[in-house]
Amino acid sequence: MAGKLGGSEDDAIVDINITPLVDIILVVLIIFMVTATYIVAPSIKVNLPDAATGEATDISSLGLQLTSDGKLHLDGEEISEADLRGILQEELATSDDVTCLIAADTDVPHGRVVWLIDVVKQEGVSKFAINIDPAAARAGADMVE
Repeated sequence: MAGKLGGSEDDAIVDINITPLVDIILVVLIIFMVTATYIVAPSIKVNLPDAATGEATDISSLGLQLTSDGKLHLDGEEISEADLRGILQEELATSDDVTCLIAADTDVPHGRVVWLIDVVKQEGVSKFAINIDPAAARAGADMVE
């Protein structure tokens, strides 16, 4: 055999065969590539306003989004104000600690965001956060200097 230095046919095989290892790694890579598309959570594209002073929040119970076309979404699905109020009441009945994460497109009027905060607070949710894009805020601050 090429690559063997001396020895007879009775010697033990001490070479490592990496072919099975490569096969396993390729199968794992294919599985990862196929399942990666299912891992990504579906979301609605919202152009978030900039702010450099944002803080990390705990995992929120409810994610609310206001899109530039004026639609309201709850965890990615379009919802009406009445349905939102009902869901908020249900959540508060099961848990005292309900948090809403509010995301609004930069094109959404300020009054619409205030309206959504008011709806959330009217239903008894005292914890809410406004989602921001801190990277864009830092980029905007660099341009001002």
